[in-house]
Amino acid sequence: MTNLILYTVTVLVWGSSWIALTFQLGEVPVQVSVAYRFFLASLILYIFCRVTGRRIRFPLSDHPRIALQGLLLFCTNFFLLYKCTNYLTSGLVSVIFSTLVVWNILGSAVLFRAQIPARVLMGAALGLSGITVVFWPELRAFDLSSDTSGGLLLGLAGTLSASAGMLISSKFQKRGLPIFETTTLAMFYGALFMTVLNLATGEPFAFDPGLPYVSSLLFLAIFASVVGFGCYLTLLGRIGPERAGYATVLFPVVALTLSTLFEGFEWTTFSLSGVALVLVGNVFILLKPKPDPTA
Repeated sequence: MTNLILYTVTVLVWGSSWIALTFQLGEVPVQVSVAYRFFLASLILYIFCRVTGRRIRFPLSDHPRIALQGLLLFCTNFFLLYKCTNYLTSGLVSVIFSTLVVWNILGSAVLFRAQIPARVLMGAALGLSGITVVFWPELRAFDLSSDTSGGLLLGLAGTLSASAGMLISSKFQKRGLPIFETTTLAMFYGALFMTVLNLATGEPFAFDPGLPYVSSLLFLAIFASVVGFGCYLTLLGRIGPERAGYATVLFPVVALTLSTLFEGFEWTTFSLSGVALVLVGNVFILLKPKPDPTA
């Protein structure tokens, strides 16, 4: 599969997954919905691995690292983003998550000692400024008890967790570990962590048999998790976390369009200007510099 197809599928699937996520909120506790999603996704990937002859066997020393990826990418990340969607529209959550490219680049500098060019720093500043503008009315009267302020913090924490998990995946691939096998196991570990959390909190393992919940669960497990993460993490290994981050530039556009149509999201001067800054900042980060003719 070409990089262009992988990129297009990632944008369309992840861009529409945010609106599907809102149907998971209700009588089923968030951690239970996340556990259902990734138990199902890991089962589908396990069947795929068996059918295609892939063996999910790793040295015992690799399991703590894979479990850490599961904790960050398929547990904490989604637990926080699901909670965030209780307070913000799905489109705004996707805008927050689009800062992932900034955290990926900064994380690459720390973990892989990658150099950060000046244009990247400027792009990061634009992106973070955009988030500030989008939420400026709430930040101006910041109060942790405010729903919007709390949602913003949850979204940023979830995005940081996702970035850490993706960088671990990138490091696995640099070591030659197979992507589908590690992702299958990481999703299973993430679902286990969510199950343990639910047992610790004493929440019931409820299930909503209604069509909106079941259909959105299947979409999120099959398309957003198996297909989406399969495509994105493959891109991550092929072209690196910086260029793979192009996907985060366009999926907020898809998500905000759907949020406007189905959630009644209303554009304001702040939101329009802020989203524009986020998108321009991401593009600025990811544009290739022109070669120096004197080099």
